[in-house]
Amino acid sequence: MLEKKPGRDPIEHASRDELEALQLQRLSWTLRHAYENVPHYRMRFEEEGVHPDDLKSLADIAKFPFTTKHDLRDNYPFNMFAVPREQVVRIHASSGTTGKPTVVGYTQRDIDTWAELVARSIWAGGGRPGDIVHVAYGYGLFTGGLGAHYGAERLGCTVVPMSGGQTEKQVQLIRDFEPRVIMVTPSYFCNIVEEMQRQGMDPKSSSLRIGIFGAEPWTGRMREDIESRVNMDAVDIYGLSEVMGPGVAMECVEAKDGPVIWEDHFYPEIINPDTGEPVKEGESGELVITSLTKEAMPIIRYRTRDLTSLLPPTARSMRRIGKITGRSDDMLIIRGVNLFPTQVEELVLKVPELAPHYQLVVTREGHLDALEVLTEVRPEFSDMRDEDRQNVGGRLGHLLKNYVGISAKITVQPCGGVERTLTGKARRVIDKRPR
Repeated sequence: MLEKKPGRDPIEHASRDELEALQLQRLSWTLRHAYENVPHYRMRFEEEGVHPDDLKSLADIAKFPFTTKHDLRDNYPFNMFAVPREQVVRIHASSGTTGKPTVVGYTQRDIDTWAELVARSIWAGGGRPGDIVHVAYGYGLFTGGLGAHYGAERLGCTVVPMSGGQTEKQVQLIRDFEPRVIMVTPSYFCNIVEEMQRQGMDPKSSSLRIGIFGAEPWTGRMREDIESRVNMDAVDIYGLSEVMGPGVAMECVEAKDGPVIWEDHFYPEIINPDTGEPVKEGESGELVITSLTKEAMPIIRYRTRDLTSLLPPTARSMRRIGKITGRSDDMLIIRGVNLFPTQVEELVLKVPELAPHYQLVVTREGHLDALEVLTEVRPEFSDMRDEDRQNVGGRLGHLLKNYVGISAKITVQPCGGVERTLTGKARRVIDKRPR
């Protein structure tokens, strides 16, 4: 039975006045720390004609310039650090698949803060000291694995540092070690569930009761699908390496109504992604985050590209973010219609015969873009005939046309036909258009 007022830290239930006073104090320190120690920020502040002393209220943050992924890459590898490199105890980096990787650094205090916030997040998600936590996020330069690992240890859990891949072994260790919590991307967890079924194991009979899923957008329908197949609560953890890693925000298991942003460490804004101007309260837009306590690499108004909205507090006194509907740089424009992969996911999961695996293949026919949706049947429909798969595809195509307004070729393959992710985030879009 959950506590009447859950949380590990009294700040989780502070009044709005108390929280905003703390934010203003920490924001003032962060701006000065960045201005005095990071040449990039000093230059950008001066270009915009602002100084840390101009921050008189939280609303004044809008006077300061944004930080983008391009800024981080332009200052590769260590020029965004605000402390001497010798004080940086760990470095993480993005994959760099579209250019130079984005590098982030942490002092020992940063690592301690990160571990505490992930511990707070696991508690909010339903994990408790003594639980066995199976970590299937990738370890290494990616922040997911080590972020989850240190947080689970900080909470007092027993950690199984499995990392990604070796799906058969994942299932074996879940069966043998009986973890209560798993931390993994939702797409890879679907692979694990399929492997359980392949081995003749009923996923509902596993020991797993809490799934902490993050690192990629996933829909409410995906949550329903997972919870219907596994006897667990599926909750959403949010983070990104440029800001810290996992644990920037976390969904509370008693509410499951969107991740709570830990506002004592991060200041959120929602802006219009086209104009950069703040949107009205409750409206959707792009999430912008400013760190409040980071020493090694403070981040000022970082444009996450994640599309969401800020929601009022419920289970905690801090605000929530709505489900990430996609990324502004993931949006496809097909014959004049805007399309996000998560829209397709919602529709795929409306068709009972289809598994939660899909890819969007975009090509160009003459001067027009064309879309093919690759899907596959669930294991229980593995003996489905070709003509029946075509009929299932026709139903999905009808949904796509009615709900999104796009005509697409639908290919329904046998079970296992769609490319799998073995280490983390699923590749949802294959863009074959000439650049």
